[in-house]
Amino acid sequence: MKIQFKSRQRGLSFLGLLVVGGMLAMAGVIGAQVVPTAIEYQAVLKAAKKASEGNSVAEVRSIFAKAAAVDNISSVTGKDIEVTKEGDKVVVSFSYQREIHLVGPAYLTLKYAGRS
Repeated sequence: MKIQFKSRQRGLSFLGLLVVGGMLAMAGVIGAQVVPTAIEYQAVLKAAKKASEGNSVAEVRSIFAKAAAVDNISSVTGKDIEVTKEGDKVVVSFSYQREIHLVGPAYLTLKYAGRS
């Protein structure tokens, strides 16, 4: 004679589903705010590389300002970049930070830096 035991059900409870769903929603909201800053960083990097083609500091800043206007860059202006010369190449460097408000007194701080 064989005795059959009821098998235990496996899966996710409703409360677990709510917790996992809440965590995924928070990650999605934070990701939706971080992605535009990363796209802007790529635009700043592209503008810095384009600006390094200038010969004088004023020309480099002007080229960067024009590229920033086209790409809608608001975090860095032509006055914020550092222009140096290494050998015969013009090097444009920048650094800035963006803060994303999470909840209450909590902020996510992103620091960006780069050079052409």
